[in-house]
Amino acid sequence: MLPHENTTRLISLDMELSSRPKHRGIDGSRNLSAAGGLHLKQPPAQPMDRVSWLMLISLSVLWGGSFFFTEIALVDLPPLTLVLCRVSIATMVLWWVVLLRDIAIPRDPKFWAGVAVMGGLNNLIPFCLIVWSQTQITSSLAAILNATTPLFTLLIAHIATDSEKLTLRKTIGVLIGFGGVIVIFGLPTSGNTMGLLAPGAVLLAAFSYGCAGVFGRRFATTPPILTAAGMTSASSLMLLPLSAIIDQPWHLPVPTTSTILAVLGFATLSTALAYILYFAILKRAGASNLLLVTFLIPVSAILLGVGFLGEVLLAQHMIGMAVIGLGLLIIDGRLLSRPKPAQPVTPTK
Repeated sequence: MLPHENTTRLISLDMELSSRPKHRGIDGSRNLSAAGGLHLKQPPAQPMDRVSWLMLISLSVLWGGSFFFTEIALVDLPPLTLVLCRVSIATMVLWWVVLLRDIAIPRDPKFWAGVAVMGGLNNLIPFCLIVWSQTQITSSLAAILNATTPLFTLLIAHIATDSEKLTLRKTIGVLIGFGGVIVIFGLPTSGNTMGLLAPGAVLLAAFSYGCAGVFGRRFATTPPILTAAGMTSASSLMLLPLSAIIDQPWHLPVPTTSTILAVLGFATLSTALAYILYFAILKRAGASNLLLVTFLIPVSAILLGVGFLGEVLLAQHMIGMAVIGLGLLIIDGRLLSRPKPAQPVTPTK
């Protein structure tokens, strides 16, 4: 997955700031000053109508499908080359959207340096780790473990920021969520260390996503689609020499049609279109409702993996997923909160 969960805070800040008057610098570009010191209150969740639910489910299928497409494409392509194809194709689509929307492109070197860091934390590191892990474990298990991203984001934000400290409820949710990881892994023994490498890579990817979510606070005043295009551009440039040195893709056999289609789906549907749909849902339903996609992505990935790839999940994986989901529900808090009484409506003249 995915840049989705950890950018919710970043983009919700952008949505709030976008309603304020725009200030332009001498060169005419938008003011892209760092927002790391901002302490903005997230707007309350908006009601989810049928269209919002349909969009949310579609997004979960797109992001859950990334694990499915990876499994197919890995038959012909090594991990680094596959990730390079994903981010480079997505980059072209995203920049096309940026140009269509006539978004001002910043010239500040600090902005592009920050984007490069985001490209590493939010694309390069997690994408490569997850894709490599799927050479060893099923797409379904990778998707389940990737759902721990919000847990790592909360922990990192608690340590690295002054405004996002863990509450008792969130602490309990984090502990329960990581308890689900223990259920999936089982108690470590001296003989199963190698078997933990691939699942551990997914957890490391989730940690990287969490770091990106906290670091991304500085892009609060940047149009999200511009940040996304910058991230994929930076990760493409970083991956190009790595893929050339390690994979030497010019020596690979010509990919099959199924692999080509999987790569195109991976890049255009699960990355570029998913970003665009993500921003549309955020604007329509709010950041809190958008976090519901965290619960749906593993379900979509499991349905695709079991239904089309013949994958089999162990009972401990399903139980672990349920425990992680319980932790996320507690963190979300809406099921535990009492509904507020309806406020009387004052008639207007």
